[in-house]
Amino acid sequence: MAVSLTKGQRVSLEKVSHGLSEVSIGLGWDVKATDTGSDFDLDSSLFLLGANEKLISDNHFIFYNNLASPDPDKSVQHMGDNLTGAGEGDDEVIKINLKKVPNDIQKILVTVTIHEAQQRHQNFGQVQNAFVRIVNAQTQQEAVRYDLVEDYSIETALIMAELYRKDGEWRLNAVGSGYQGGLQALLDRYS
Repeated sequence: MAVSLTKGQRVSLEKVSHGLSEVSIGLGWDVKATDTGSDFDLDSSLFLLGANEKLISDNHFIFYNNLASPDPDKSVQHMGDNLTGAGEGDDEVIKINLKKVPNDIQKILVTVTIHEAQQRHQNFGQVQNAFVRIVNAQTQQEAVRYDLVEDYSIETALIMAELYRKDGEWRLNAVGSGYQGGLQALLDRYS
C-alpha cells in the first residue's frame, strides 16, 4: 500500500519499497472550470542539483526540450509534454534509475509551472487535484503519493517534491512550495 504524505513530510524510499531502484514519477492536475481566454499548459521539469543546491550545468535542467540527463545511462528521462492535462491519471511522467544517477547529483527537484501564465492571466489557484506520486517501475505499484491541498492563488510555479540523498539512500520530501514568476523564478534561484 502506498504511503500518503502531507506537505513537509519526508520518507525513505528504501523503507517504503525495499530494493527500489527504478521509479516513475507521475504528476497530475485538473483545471477548474475557469475561462481565462486561453488553454492551460502545465509543464513538469526537474532540476538536478549538486551539493551546493545549484544546477550542475544547463544540461541538468530536464524539461520538454531536454528530455534526458547528460550522463551516459540517461538515468533521468522526461517522457514528454502533455499540452492539455486532459484525462485521468498521470499527466506527465519522469523515469529515474536511482542506482545509476551520478553521485554529483545530490538532489532532484520536481517542479510544475504554467506556460505563459502571466500573459494568459493564469495561476495555480485555477488548478485542482494536483499530485505527485512515485511508482515502482518494476511492479507498477504506487509507493508514495503527495496530493496538494493548499490554494496557490497567485503562484505560477510549484516545487512539488524533492528526491535527495541521505546516508546512502534516496529520500522524498513533499515540498509543496509555490512561487510567483513562473519557471524563470525557479531558474533564477537554482542556476
